[in-house]
Amino acid sequence: MQIWPTLLSALERDDRAALVTIVAIQGSTPREAGARMVVGPDRRFSGSIGGGALELAAIDEAAARLAGMDRPGTLLRSQALGPELGQCCGGRVDLLFETFDREAIPDIAPLAERERSGIFRTEGRITPAGVERHVVAESSSADVGATAVLRGDHLTETFGDQRRALYLFGAGHVGRALVLALAPLPFDVTWLDSRPDAFPAHLPPRTEAVHLDNPEVAVAAAPWNSFGLVMTHSHQLDLEIVRALLSDSRFAYVGLIGSATKRARFVRQLTEAGLAAARIDELVCPIGIAGIRSKHPAAIAAATVAELLTRDEALAAGQAPVWAVG
Repeated sequence: MQIWPTLLSALERDDRAALVTIVAIQGSTPREAGARMVVGPDRRFSGSIGGGALELAAIDEAAARLAGMDRPGTLLRSQALGPELGQCCGGRVDLLFETFDREAIPDIAPLAERERSGIFRTEGRITPAGVERHVVAESSSADVGATAVLRGDHLTETFGDQRRALYLFGAGHVGRALVLALAPLPFDVTWLDSRPDAFPAHLPPRTEAVHLDNPEVAVAAAPWNSFGLVMTHSHQLDLEIVRALLSDSRFAYVGLIGSATKRARFVRQLTEAGLAAARIDELVCPIGIAGIRSKHPAAIAAATVAELLTRDEALAAGQAPVWAVG
């Protein structure tokens, strides 16, 4: 969820709204620092700080503050999850409540526009009247850590969608299941197929359908640390695409649908084509987390998305997950 556009829409609709942010955590908690939700005076909300009793209590507090609001303000509250709320996480969260009225729209609109354009960072000081935020840097998904860091009354925040570019080759049954499974997740999907009638009439959000003519040309503008998934109708086309992806150092993950036998065949052919052994070793085939035996397209998509999320988070954290292939 984009925070400032959502807050702006809420103010234009209801005249007042609250922003609730987890600004610090201790121990086991249902969400991370930086999780946020926007709450309206009618308790309508967008986003999540973890669900359960914590979220219900936060909605109650936000709605109550909006109902009795004379002027905008802030409240910083430390909430123990175990003894106070009966949640078994046992940790503690610090919640920042900010209330806004329509007079804040001229200040929020530029932040909303900036967030629609990408990721940015702010620094600010929490005061009783509000958070004095200042934009300090443009950012990128490669250098985003915690999205809210509180030190005393000083708050550093990161806003904007952190999304991984994913090139999906193949619009068959599994490809169609995958784009649906990926739609609510942090991926921008470029969906490629050489058949002009392969794509459905309606595409999920953040999905662009592209006719595939030449694999090298198709990935020429890929961002660094992109992911590639190959599952076309043709093994020969799969091989051409895999070779193009593995030859391009911008791809941090290259996955190929198929069996261990298919992988062995591709490894032999890629070696004969002169690709470096270290790069060939990075080819993931079969794809998806282990333990799911179903071959139903939706099941394959679920297993594959779980793997992609694990790799995405590991890459963002500067780690290199090890996956067994064979």
